[in-house]
Amino acid sequence: MATWIQHIINGLMQGTVYGLVAMGFTIFFGVMNVIKFSHGDVFTFGAFGGLVAVWFAQALGLPIWSQLLFGFIIAILLASTLGALISRVLILPLRGAPPLNMLLMTMMVGTAIRECIRLFFPNGSNPQRFPSLLPEGGYEFLGAYMRLDGMLLIGGGVGSIALVYLIINKTRFGLAMRAVAEDSETASMMGINFERIVPLTFALGSMTAGFAGIMYGLYYSEVSYNMGLLLAVIGFSAAIIGGLGNIWGAILGGYLFAALQTLVVAATPSLSEYKNVIGFAIMIMLITWRPTGLLAERTSERV
Repeated sequence: MATWIQHIINGLMQGTVYGLVAMGFTIFFGVMNVIKFSHGDVFTFGAFGGLVAVWFAQALGLPIWSQLLFGFIIAILLASTLGALISRVLILPLRGAPPLNMLLMTMMVGTAIRECIRLFFPNGSNPQRFPSLLPEGGYEFLGAYMRLDGMLLIGGGVGSIALVYLIINKTRFGLAMRAVAEDSETASMMGINFERIVPLTFALGSMTAGFAGIMYGLYYSEVSYNMGLLLAVIGFSAAIIGGLGNIWGAILGGYLFAALQTLVVAATPSLSEYKNVIGFAIMIMLITWRPTGLLAERTSERV
């Protein structure tokens, strides 16, 4: 029982990260019908930006809570700024191009971001140690050791998911974003500035990646230049399984993939190295069974 509880806690942490990344894919697709495959590298960019911010705060001798806050702020700002820049410079000018062109462009942008981190970050080819800033220790629960930092990060991740949901559904910006997603031409006729809403939407989606990136670094104590590759594939798969365009579906897909990984590791430890292979195999079967996702959009086609 203790082992299972420990795996469940780890799965919740992974699922929160996957859900945050999948939310970004869903937001981008919902507004622009774009699959932004550079999203995983924006996640990495935010994590490295947060790492540099923490180093800078440590050099200034700031207290730990200030280092943590500064790291999160910089990671979110850098990721959201990069996402908005990509949409302004590349997505908007190519919105009339064939979907394949957009897909290839975002993949190339992601490769450029990844290579810049590898080449220009000091010793960027190797994993970088992330400082331990969260409280150490934990609690015993039914024989399992529950890390305090993990519980704090899971709580923060769930809180950020709730915040993004409230922004989308309870603010004027969220209303404008949903109007553009429904019908951009009609939204423009109603006075909504399409050229402004799209970069802000991409900034919001990329913000979740920046938050998830520094969460990942704090929990696993290291970041690497290529860590966004696998996370992008997992996040996109989670968004597809949940129903691309559905926020709750993306979150459900993220936790589902983490649950599959956790189940493989907990039930058959000898197959733990194949947890991603088995997870993707099951996801493929789910997509085959339900191509529109578990929580598909109410309408299958936008008019």
